[in-house]
Amino acid sequence: MKNTTVRLLLMLLFVTNSAIIAQDNDVNELSSIGEGSSLELPHIQVVPIKNSKTARNYELYIKLPEGYSENKDKKYAVLYFTDAMWHIEMLSAATEYMLEDVILVGISWQKDINGDLKKEVGAHVSRFRDYSFRTSDKPEIQTKFQLGQANKHLDFIRNDVINYIDNNYRTDPNSRTYFGYSMGGEFGAYILLTQPDTFNNYILGSPSIKNEVPYLSELHSKFGPFDASNRKSSLNANVFISYGSLEQEMIEPIEAFVSLLKGRRDDGLSVQKQVIEGDHGTAFPMTAVRSIAWLSSLMSPISSDSYEVSFWDVPHLNNPFVNTAPEDRKDRISVGELSVNSNDRNAILNLSQEVFEGKHGNYDALLISHKNKLVFESYYKKGRINLPHGQASAVKAYTSLVLGRAIQMGYLSMEDLNKPLIRFLKDVDPKEFAKGVEKITLHKALTMHGGLNIDSDEWKEIEKDSVRLKRQGLVQTLFEQSGPITAASQTYLYGNFNPMLVMTVIDAVVPGTAQDFIKTELLDKLGITNYKWTDHISGLPEAGWRVSLMSRDMIKLGNLVLNKGKLDGEQLISAAYLAKATSGIVKPTQDWMPKDYRYGYFWYQTPVKVGDKSYDTTFAWGGGGQRVIVVEALDLTIVISGHDREDKIMTQISEIIIPAFVEQ
Repeated sequence: MKNTTVRLLLMLLFVTNSAIIAQDNDVNELSSIGEGSSLELPHIQVVPIKNSKTARNYELYIKLPEGYSENKDKKYAVLYFTDAMWHIEMLSAATEYMLEDVILVGISWQKDINGDLKKEVGAHVSRFRDYSFRTSDKPEIQTKFQLGQANKHLDFIRNDVINYIDNNYRTDPNSRTYFGYSMGGEFGAYILLTQPDTFNNYILGSPSIKNEVPYLSELHSKFGPFDASNRKSSLNANVFISYGSLEQEMIEPIEAFVSLLKGRRDDGLSVQKQVIEGDHGTAFPMTAVRSIAWLSSLMSPISSDSYEVSFWDVPHLNNPFVNTAPEDRKDRISVGELSVNSNDRNAILNLSQEVFEGKHGNYDALLISHKNKLVFESYYKKGRINLPHGQASAVKAYTSLVLGRAIQMGYLSMEDLNKPLIRFLKDVDPKEFAKGVEKITLHKALTMHGGLNIDSDEWKEIEKDSVRLKRQGLVQTLFEQSGPITAASQTYLYGNFNPMLVMTVIDAVVPGTAQDFIKTELLDKLGITNYKWTDHISGLPEAGWRVSLMSRDMIKLGNLVLNKGKLDGEQLISAAYLAKATSGIVKPTQDWMPKDYRYGYFWYQTPVKVGDKSYDTTFAWGGGGQRVIVVEALDLTIVISGHDREDKIMTQISEIIIPAFVEQ
């Protein structure tokens, strides 16, 4: 990649006056435009093409990436764009500097259009017919421009243009992108809601949908709502939508369209909106630059650093990234190669392809470390090498490791695990505590047996008072609001109250704050620097969720458990504590929990049978598919991250991956 500043300067120099023409679909305001000169750009092939159904003639402006002729076995992503004459220079420059391995295919306006109309309006006159999906209620306008033929133009693109490109060039069918600006963006919105499988990715720059949201909503209704159990109900697309900050008439309809798409809650749909400084014309150059940067981020397992979005706005990778000899990224992870027999290797690779295709749910990464070396690394959908991923309840297991570090450093002892938790909290007043709170120990909290019973509706109101809940005020309030703590109440109850009790004790006994302790005594030592650990309303670090880590850093935590708490020869986590934390102390009681799962100190355990042998596995587990799985007997650590609702990937881990590392 070349210097960003130089890139932008060069690309902006490429912008021609035609690229800044106001592309308004209000034909009453059209002004005459000259014919212009014929296109002359290096490396551009101009290919005539006829609409097989309407017999209209067009041209394709095709630019192949550098190295296309040398890389005979490589397939390339394709970026299709309308208004080719206006956009070819800008997109050519942008892809040259940010997305080199892509075939550009520009679709011209109709070449054999009525001569008088072409002379009156301009060479671009056919765009008003081809990109619009509704007819005009003004007869003179409709007669003149024949509006509302987007369906015919889409048919031309699907059956003639795409087929021609696929038949004559080495194209990647999983990486097909549409770029449209103004009316071209309007046309892209139409494609998305009628035949979304035409493209994998949609770039809709300042779409001219001022009066079209009701009709787009109608198209959306015809397509139908998203149903997680029906993959065909998903739009299955990455969408980039932008508008200029000064486009006052565009803002409301485009925001409404974005809300329409996001309101689907579609697992296969990623929508990113960006507001570009400028008006309808001047916003175009930066729209091209930013959208190509966005496009590059879904063709690479390494996330672009040019923008920040929420996890749910991260576009899905167009193809899986699978590496059986992971790169040494100088991140304190040793790397090696996947050395298993060919059948097992093929089975793992086949599983990776199935994960990418969504056959096992929505998963974003699968990594395998064997004998403390990362030997398999793969990313799918929203997964990226350098992008922290939400951990959900796997954070509970990480909190357990923090406590184990405090014990190793002498701030607590193993004996303290069975002492009343309130003994470690000097800032609480027991006068109003519920009866029996002294029965709550760290051991009970760590095994989800704290026994707190609090009305959920009342607690929602209490949570609004952050002052009352500050630091140890959290425990003060919990113990005041709870009913009596009895043997009957101290049964397994999964939730976040117990982890926060543990975090409060950590904060109370370590020097400084729990935040500082987590950073300096665990994460820094493991070389974990790119993460997000959110604070609870109490001001303490969250203990049960709302943490994001990179998948490679999850491997580090798993290997720490695999090595019995040692890191580079140093005992980082108390070995005695870790042995107990990863043992099956209690039986979870939820109906949805597999019957053979047991629970230690926020870590799960289950046996995995391979042939006539059984292997104990211990793992952190978070909703959506976050797992750090350790199989000590096989020197194996497996990491999964995902955003799946049912989360059934453990079956494939048990039947395909773990057996691959059992010596035959």
